[in-house]
Amino acid sequence: MADDAKSDQKTYHKKASGAALATVKKHSKEHDLKLFGSCFCPFVQRVWISLQFKGLGYQYIEVDPYKKPESLTAINPRGLVPALRHGDWGCYESTVLMEYLEDLNAGRPLFPPGDPKLKAHCRLWTDHINRHIIPAFYSYLQAQEYSKQVENATKLQNEVSKLISVAHPSGPYFLGTEMSFVDVQFAPWVIRMRKVLTPYRGWPQPEAGSRWASWVDAIENNPDVKATTSTDDLYLDSYERYAGEQTLSPGEHPRTLLIHEAENRPDTSQVANAVNEGRGLP
Repeated sequence: MADDAKSDQKTYHKKASGAALATVKKHSKEHDLKLFGSCFCPFVQRVWISLQFKGLGYQYIEVDPYKKPESLTAINPRGLVPALRHGDWGCYESTVLMEYLEDLNAGRPLFPPGDPKLKAHCRLWTDHINRHIIPAFYSYLQAQEYSKQVENATKLQNEVSKLISVAHPSGPYFLGTEMSFVDVQFAPWVIRMRKVLTPYRGWPQPEAGSRWASWVDAIENNPDVKATTSTDDLYLDSYERYAGEQTLSPGEHPRTLLIHEAENRPDTSQVANAVNEGRGLP
């Protein structure tokens, strides 16, 4: 029985799949600009989308989060991804790295050029994503009790609604017709709402014709987002530990995922119905 249980237990994914794997293969050759990443990590995907959007040359290096190479710890002693090595210089933290790529003034800009007020607006709402939306996402996913799931789903909806309220009215992106810094900051979690929150927690689908629906559709079908997104099973497996009864240890960062065989999938339709009874996303 013990051997059977052990054989059934999933292991964490060590390489990308689908379109993301094809992108990894295209960027496997030695390059002066190196992105250290892990295939399941949304923070990595932010930087990866930025590189793709800008059309920059780079090398993607997949990192096993439990066998951190010295080339990574030399940049970030904690061994967390994403990290960039550019020549003899290295740095980490996804927002910092995205801003560094902007400051290179190479490729298409994600910040609106020549408009410091609009750039500040983008930075303000990037901060909202990091301080409010992302924590709400993980609180919702980790919640075990039905009442807590509904409570955290509502909180996530409210925080996303605030972001939608300050976005361009017709979009489909945050600033209008073109993807920008805020979109890339938000995109990995938009992808994981459908791929993770819906199957595990009953996150409702966008209402047809809403501003939220057009934004989700634009992000999910953006070629640079698609090029850095793996197949659904990778995300379901990678977030199983969050959705299961075992929670993160104190101080453990969301990027240091372990896969755990415990799984908690309540009647997700009940959660969706309860959430939908409130005010839906605009």
